[in-house]
Amino acid sequence: MLVPHVLYLGALPFVNRVHPVVLGLPFLFVWLLGATLLTPVAVWLTRRGDRR
Repeated sequence: MLVPHVLYLGALPFVNRVHPVVLGLPFLFVWLLGATLLTPVAVWLTRRGDRR
């Protein structure tokens, strides 16, 4: 469950840049969008692995 925290907070100093531009969007925006989309997947995988 550390994946969402690392994606949002741990990587922030490294991705807080305007350039490069991805699909016309600043890199930070693309990073946050990717983190938002990956968070439910990480939670689902954690729940799936924790079933008894």
